[in-house]
Amino acid sequence: MAVNYKAVPKKNPSKQGDAAKFYAQVVSSGDVTQRQLAKQVSAISTISTADTMAVIEAFLQVIPQALADGKIVRLGDFGSFSLQVSSEGSVDAPAVSKNQIKKVSVKFRPGKEFTNVTNTVDFNKVS
Repeated sequence: MAVNYKAVPKKNPSKQGDAAKFYAQVVSSGDVTQRQLAKQVSAISTISTADTMAVIEAFLQVIPQALADGKIVRLGDFGSFSLQVSSEGSVDAPAVSKNQIKKVSVKFRPGKEFTNVTNTVDFNKVS
């Protein structure tokens, strides 16, 4: 199955007078819920849907806590999660403080299995 995409016009914010260029943008084909994922895992393993849901719920508790402790969460071929910050700049290192941190986000780095999938995805242009 192919991933759908469409052409979307975007202007360069630093060159507002220039004409917009068109870029590819993925068009979602829907959502998959936590319960649907648990059912799919259950169908291809010996683990029940309820047990799979319990493991997913546990991950939703322990992964954010590990990130809050400053750890990188490595899940093998699945990938890893870590915190990333955006901050204001300072003229020298001693002047940098936590007050300059403006945004904290979670970064996902795909592992081998994700990378294999992204290297083999087929695309289909839609309007």
